[in-house]
Amino acid sequence: MTFAGKNLRYLRRLRGWTQEEFASKLKIKRSLLGAYEEERAEPRIEVLEAIGSIFKLSLDELLLKDLGDTKNNFIAKRRASKLANTASAEIQFVPVKAAAGYLAGYADPEFVDELNTFTLPMLAPGNYRAFEIIGDSMLPTPSGSVIVGEKVESLEHVKSSSTYIVVSKQEGIVYKRVLKNGRAKSKITLVSDNPSYQPYQVEADDVLELWQAQMVITKASQQNRWDVNQLANLVTSLQDQVSTLKKRMN
Repeated sequence: MTFAGKNLRYLRRLRGWTQEEFASKLKIKRSLLGAYEEERAEPRIEVLEAIGSIFKLSLDELLLKDLGDTKNNFIAKRRASKLANTASAEIQFVPVKAAAGYLAGYADPEFVDELNTFTLPMLAPGNYRAFEIIGDSMLPTPSGSVIVGEKVESLEHVKSSSTYIVVSKQEGIVYKRVLKNGRAKSKITLVSDNPSYQPYQVEADDVLELWQAQMVITKASQQNRWDVNQLANLVTSLQDQVSTLKKRMN
C-alpha cells in the first residue's frame, strides 16, 4: 500500500486547485486524477515524476510518507528546515546622513545594531553591508545608488580593478575601483569610472574597512546610459590613466 492517492488529494487542496486544474497541469484527464485520488488506480510513474517536479518531492516521499498527517506534518517540517538553512543574513544599511557617525562607530556593535537592515535572498552566505553613495564619480552608476558590499578582511584579498566601498580615515566612505600598487604595498590607488575624475592614492594604514561590491541598487528612473562617443572617450581616458599609473609604478 502506498500514500500516492491520498498525497495527490492533499497536495492539490494545499494549492487550492480543482481536479480540473491539477489534471491540466499534469496533462491527464480529470477522471483519471479522480481515480488516483480515490485510490481506484495507481498513478503512473510519469505522473508521479511530474508531481514531484511541481512540489519538489522525491518518489519515495510521494509514495511512502503521509504528507497530510497533522501529527507529523512533513511539508511544514520541510519548509521550516529549508527556511532555516537558506535564511539570508541581515544587511545593515548606511545612508549618506549616517556616514559621519559610521566612521566613528563602525567598530561599535551597538552602533551597527542601530542601523536599519534588509535582506537579499539571492546573495550567498557572507558578511554584507550596504552604503548609499552620492556624486557622479562612478557614472554610469548614478548618485543615490546603494552599493551592497561583502566584507574583505585585508588588502591582500583585494582583486585589482574590482569595485569596493573603501572606508578610510581621510577620505571617509567612497565607492571606487581599487588598484594595487605593485611593490608599493603601503598604498592603494582609487580610480573612478567617470574619466573626469583623476585617480588618487590612499595609504594602506589609513584604510579602516573594505567591502567588495556585489550588487548595485538604483531607482529605475535614475539609470544612466552612455552614448557611443562617451564610451569611446571613456576608453581613451582609461587607457591614458593606466599608462600614467604604470609609469609611476615603474
